[in-house]
Amino acid sequence: MRTLALLLVFACAPALALTPSAKEFLEISKTLEPVQCEKRQLRRAMAMAHAEQRGEDMKKLQARFAALNRDPKTAKLEKRLAALESRILDGSGKARDPRDLEAISLQQRQAFYRCE
Repeated sequence: MRTLALLLVFACAPALALTPSAKEFLEISKTLEPVQCEKRQLRRAMAMAHAEQRGEDMKKLQARFAALNRDPKTAKLEKRLAALESRILDGSGKARDPRDLEAISLQQRQAFYRCE
């Protein structure tokens, strides 16, 4: 029983080690994941349409992408992410706390593969 409790404490320790800014960044990223996934797929489709010179498809894809960018809720969350990023990173682009960057990187990799 003690071993299980100790294991649980160690499993939760990395989450507790994150700064509040990193925790908020992860929460917002999770919320925006479906939109980011759709944008990634649209970018890929636009590149293919451009390469294959399908002008009509390109216009439709660009319109959908623009509509996603115009969504006020999404824009507000993306703006907050940018503000949090500047708090997480120092002036030279390095993380103030390396554990924050590790957690964010892990979440982004997992989101990338879920999107595929």
